[in-house]
Amino acid sequence: MVRRTLGQRKHAAWKLGGVGVVAVALLGAGLTLASADDRASTAAQTANCPTVRDKLGNVPAAALAGVEQELANLDKQIEEANARLAQQAANPQGGANFINNAILGPLASKRVAALDRIGININRVGGQRPDLASFATCGLNPPGTRSALNGKAGNAGGNNNAGGNNAGGGVAQRVSCPSVADRLPAVPARAAAEVQRELANLDKQIAEADARLAQLAVRPEGGPNFVRNAVIGPLEDRRVAAINRIATAIGRVDGNRPGNLVNLARPCSAR
Repeated sequence: MVRRTLGQRKHAAWKLGGVGVVAVALLGAGLTLASADDRASTAAQTANCPTVRDKLGNVPAAALAGVEQELANLDKQIEEANARLAQQAANPQGGANFINNAILGPLASKRVAALDRIGININRVGGQRPDLASFATCGLNPPGTRSALNGKAGNAGGNNNAGGNNAGGGVAQRVSCPSVADRLPAVPARAAAEVQRELANLDKQIAEADARLAQLAVRPEGGPNFVRNAVIGPLEDRRVAAINRIATAIGRVDGNRPGNLVNLARPCSAR
């Protein structure tokens, strides 16, 4: 039987203790790195697509509603792609070409169809059909960069929020609502895709309201409160629902539901 001196036992204990310290240090470092990875995964790449609204010439009043609807479709397509990119950031899949083949490629195909419909809308009422095909292809923004959307680029045909009345000679009013995306708290990676979908819904709601206002510019109807009662009020109600879904998606993951987000649902206005 081997007997250890007191000094040998102390030395062995120091070695074991040292291993324990190193192990704890490594474990701590590993946890820190994992947390950093989790935080990094919340910042996904986003689609970088050419804006279209600012490339259009003067859109005939009779085509405004159809053009607005297709501009809304373009924005919705971008946000749907961003939701896929958020999922990819949280749970990577596929090889090196997965994003191009599964996200950006299909996005370009959908944009070709929407851009073609814009041209058809303009040509149908006697306008010169614009050549928009070169704006179909999209790239990628760096992580955390917001996509440029057509809903943020001014009114179709260069009518930048001009005109206060529906009977404005074809000059359409546009909706103005509080922004939401830039006022969100940190979005957990597992909630990012759902949040992106609801942000897309908010943009689509505004674009649909703009399309309704474009119709009113061509064919006025109702009294002085018609826009508030028939367009703005219902829009605000839909925004409440979408923003509540955003808050629920965040709270479902981290237990901290941002209840004050719903204050951004209103007020909206037409101008």
